Amino acid sequence: MHLNQYLFLSGRCEEAFRAYQRILGGEITHMLKHAGTPSACHVPPEWHDKIMHACLELGDRKLMGSDAPPGRGKPMGGFCVQVAASGVAEAERVFAALAEGGEVTMALQPTFWSERFGMLVDRFGVPWMIDSGPGDKAAGAGA
Repeated sequence: MHLNQYLFLSGRCEEAFRAYQRILGGEITHMLKHAGTPSACHVPPEWHDKIMHACLELGDRKLMGSDAPPGRGKPMGGFCVQVAASGVAEAERVFAALAEGGEVTMALQPTFWSERFGMLVDRFGVPWMIDSGPGDKAAGAGA
């Protein structure tokens, strides 16, 4: 069993997933628009080019999402997408890229459980936690 995140974005899903692929790597395996699918009749015509389902595969994990049709999108809250970077340099690069145009809620900094930890909400409204450092240090905190 795997748990994966599914994001509902308000009309910017394709842009967000292209940015996430550039920042995080991985492969976009799905970028399905409403046009030409049975779902097209359930969204306004101007929404046909919006994303019905997107999937970015990163190793054995998936980040998935879609565009929430007009009136159905809600601000994201109560969760964060967590990135376990392979080291400080990667954490700093990912944090800076995701923070561009967004809002940093906790600067990337050393903590007692990690060499670097920080939180932000990106320009698409998605909350993130970036963590790096020795895996045993992070795993020991609350494991």
